[in-house]
Amino acid sequence: MDIRRRNNVNVTGRDDAPVLLLAHGFGCDQNMWRLVVPALAERYRVVLFDYVGSGGSDLSAWSEERYASLHGYAADVVDVCEELDVRQAVFVGHSVSAMVGVLAAQAAPERIGALVMVTPSPCYIDDEGYRGGFSTADIDELLDSLEANYLGWSSAMAPVIMGNPERPELGRELTNSFCATDPDMARVFARTTFLTDSREDLKSVSVPTLVLDCEQDAIAPREVGAYVHAAIPSSHLVTLAATGHCPQLSAPEATAEAILDFLESRQ
Repeated sequence: MDIRRRNNVNVTGRDDAPVLLLAHGFGCDQNMWRLVVPALAERYRVVLFDYVGSGGSDLSAWSEERYASLHGYAADVVDVCEELDVRQAVFVGHSVSAMVGVLAAQAAPERIGALVMVTPSPCYIDDEGYRGGFSTADIDELLDSLEANYLGWSSAMAPVIMGNPERPELGRELTNSFCATDPDMARVFARTTFLTDSREDLKSVSVPTLVLDCEQDAIAPREVGAYVHAAIPSSHLVTLAATGHCPQLSAPEATAEAILDFLESRQ
């Protein structure tokens, strides 16, 4: 199988530099990173890709069985790393992809040498002693609405996820990204995203880790960032002076600066 075509792999930046692997979240694609790539590519080799079922990936390679679990997305990551012979990469994962990176590091520790978790959440549902941001009823309602009318759900939810109502163009961009995703594939990814509890997997993380959260985030509140940081002894927590769940779009300069500061501190 042609992995580069399957996952729409694109490589930019310096050929002689360490590798940053940028992974998008639910309903998105690699284009979501475009505002931070120039700053990162000045110093690093940047690998961009789309999960199968998203963006410019080969949709014929999608299977519900594989992508009904975060392990299927982690397998995409490992496949891309093996195709490019990437070793000890820094995996930068947005939202649910932060936990995909944890699973990829478990599966192929020689491929992933550090993690950057951008607005991560290991579990979106509140539990005793844990605030994920949503009740079980909230998530059931969200998924029912998505499955009944995906385009309508996208138009309503994307601006909430993005935040920054004073900048409506950001919400429109996320809406367009959601609406460009095949509804059947999006439904599977949504259930995988919002129903998976990956809190136990955090205990496996032993590589240097940066946790980036935002001052205000309707999807992953600051308690979640603090939880992830506390669960990973090797982690460093940075709260961006930003609003919304997608700081790579709403605050790209601050996001890139935090990532570069973390990378330089490891050298």
